[in-house]
Amino acid sequence: MRLRTIILILSLLALVSTAGGGMHYYYSLRDSAISMAHRRAAGKAEVLANQVSSFLAENQKPVRALASLSELRAALAQPDEATLEPANQVLDKFQHALEVDVCYLLDSRGLTLASSNRRSADSFVGHNFSFRPYFKEALAGKAAKYLALGSTSQKRGAYYAHAVYAPEGGAVLGVVVIKSPILLLESSLYLGDDDQAALLVGPHEVIFSTNRAEWLNKTLWPSSLEDWEAIARTRQFGDGPWPWSGLTREGEHLVRDQREREYLFYTRPVANFPGWRLVYLTSMAGVAQWAVKPFLQTTGVVVLGLYLFAGLGVYFLYRKASQEIGRRRTAEKDLRRSEERYRHLYHKTPALLHSVDTSGRLVDVSDYWSDALGYMEQEVIGRKMTDFLTPESRRQAESETLPQFFRSGQTKEVSYQFVKKNGDVADVLLSAIAERDDQGRILKSLAVLVDVTTLKRTEEELRRAQEKLSEYSRDLERQVRQRTREITSFLKYAPAVVYMKDAEGRYIMVNSRFEELFALSTEEVWGRTAQDLFPADLAEQFVYSDQVVLGAKRPMQVEERIPQEEGFNTYLSVRFPVINENGQVSRVCGIMVDITDLKNAQEQLRRLSAGIMESQEAERRAIARELHDELGQVLTALRIDAVWLRERLGDGDPKARARAQNMCAIIDHTISEVRNIATRLRPPALEDLGLVDALEWYTSDFEKHTGIACVFNWDQVPEVDDQTAIAAYRVAQEALTNVARHSGATSVDVTLRGDDGRLTLLVSDNGRGFDDHRTAGREGLGIAGMRERAALASGSLKIHSQADSGTEVRLTLPITNPSGGRH
Repeated sequence: MRLRTIILILSLLALVSTAGGGMHYYYSLRDSAISMAHRRAAGKAEVLANQVSSFLAENQKPVRALASLSELRAALAQPDEATLEPANQVLDKFQHALEVDVCYLLDSRGLTLASSNRRSADSFVGHNFSFRPYFKEALAGKAAKYLALGSTSQKRGAYYAHAVYAPEGGAVLGVVVIKSPILLLESSLYLGDDDQAALLVGPHEVIFSTNRAEWLNKTLWPSSLEDWEAIARTRQFGDGPWPWSGLTREGEHLVRDQREREYLFYTRPVANFPGWRLVYLTSMAGVAQWAVKPFLQTTGVVVLGLYLFAGLGVYFLYRKASQEIGRRRTAEKDLRRSEERYRHLYHKTPALLHSVDTSGRLVDVSDYWSDALGYMEQEVIGRKMTDFLTPESRRQAESETLPQFFRSGQTKEVSYQFVKKNGDVADVLLSAIAERDDQGRILKSLAVLVDVTTLKRTEEELRRAQEKLSEYSRDLERQVRQRTREITSFLKYAPAVVYMKDAEGRYIMVNSRFEELFALSTEEVWGRTAQDLFPADLAEQFVYSDQVVLGAKRPMQVEERIPQEEGFNTYLSVRFPVINENGQVSRVCGIMVDITDLKNAQEQLRRLSAGIMESQEAERRAIARELHDELGQVLTALRIDAVWLRERLGDGDPKARARAQNMCAIIDHTISEVRNIATRLRPPALEDLGLVDALEWYTSDFEKHTGIACVFNWDQVPEVDDQTAIAAYRVAQEALTNVARHSGATSVDVTLRGDDGRLTLLVSDNGRGFDDHRTAGREGLGIAGMRERAALASGSLKIHSQADSGTEVRLTLPITNPSGGRH
């Protein structure tokens, strides 16, 4: 019994030990499986994020190449049928070659001008996509990438945009866009297992792409109405709604769906797409199976005994072999997919690619190579690459480039000339690297050819343009020398004083007349100011005029008195600014002309005119006195005799009495006319009562004789001297005479007022008027006389008139009191 008990106890201990070891093994295996699952999930998320980033970068270079094509520039510069058709053909070729959804061209306003889907029901032509961020970024000169649901096609896609520039680095004309289908991306995200999920999540946590259709276009986490409104404003994910996917965070790397299934959660950002990330989920149930299965296998061996050991070993080995075969098949599928992608990129990339073997024969060419050179693939495979070169390029390739390449395994930017099938020659730059076997031996080359035909043509045109520019520059230099000689001669022999100052008032150029006038040489004047060279009063006069020109930025004309040995000479000085490209005054130029003789002649003329006017007034005064005193007395005597004769005849001779009566009437009328003539020649009121009463009498007399309503107003008119009074009276007299003769007016206003030491006379009518700009320089003697009287009285006369708007005559005189002083 004791032995049995011991055996039983040992069996129990063995059983407990085995059970404890199994449990310890199970939990250790489970923890190891979970840790491994975390590492695999993190690595898988990183791999998938890199795959997405690589996929999204595929069309960056093609869109840049598409933006550089001249057909698109021409369509944007002048969009018409002649330019849009070639642009559409280019877009069709790129769409077909890249196997994308659509390629389209936008102008600078965001309006679609050309598109490869122009004939489809969801054509982009005419639609405006200026709201899209990829358009704004590309228009700002950035290469833009953007993921969104199409607003017109309602299809998800990846958008690649690039600016189309004007030739030679000019302004942005528009934007070209390539839209790639997102289905290709989803095929790369296909994991082939329901326990795994990959999600491409965009801004606002919207699931944009995934291998789990039930989560597409939903938000990863619960979202509010405000979040939906924010998503709708972006117009990036359609019109909504965007319900919750049902996933809930349980920890940093653990989430749960609505069916209470748990997943390991890992996320990685997508390179070059801010706000976008790749989320990878793997089921925790699958992780548990990784721990349970090995445990069950080990426990089964213990329970079933040694007789099942061989069978379990075979099963285990078979399972391991199956797993290895499965991994190999998966690797082969990945390899084929990579090869297919490589072939796709090789043939669809818009670049000239070819490969040659060690004998120099073509073993592969890209579709773009065939299209660009015009050959079918079967026409070129197996032939030597040099067969398609010009003779000179063939000699270079056979003697230099190919031997050197097969020695070093690479070559860079070799200039060749390929002959197209139609006979045209294409200039290319060829760069190549070698593909080697395990022993490092060269098997074949991979060459990239860049078509530089347009670049060569542009360089040649640039060279010719430079030659023309050089010729133009030489001609311009010759003209500059000629103009310099002419200007130098002008400055040297011009009778006027000419100088130039900088903005700080320093002299930087003077002519010979300046040197003679001020007895200063150019060396003495250069770099110095007027204060450094001239007396204070003369320098102040110069500086003031310069400051006016600098401040106003416009020319000015002023008379300046310059001291000379024989006295002061008067110069008419014209100053004008020189404006630089920033709108600032950089120089002040001055031209001074001696007008001393002219001023003296004007003064003599003024004194002569004053003497003539004074003589006229004296003669008027004498004639008026003679008419009033002499002729008036004679007419009065005749009237007395005529009255006496009328009375002597009585009623005896009625006819003679009637004749005598007529004589009396004629004599009375003549006396009245003589008095009127004498008054108009020299009105007594002007001498006895003053200017106001004289004008009041004259305006009343004017209204009585002409029938034109004449109103006279005056205000604060002081006592003035005879010259001022006569000038104002004669101007008013001439102005009213012109109104009666020419204006056809029905009323005229005469205003006289004194203000601020000035006497102002204003005569305005409502007549037909005239165009004072068209009649300038063709004034009659009357207006000329008024101007002369104003000038002699040191005043000014202005006449303003417009057709059908009347005429206004304004006389302004300085007020001088009778004693000769100014008020």
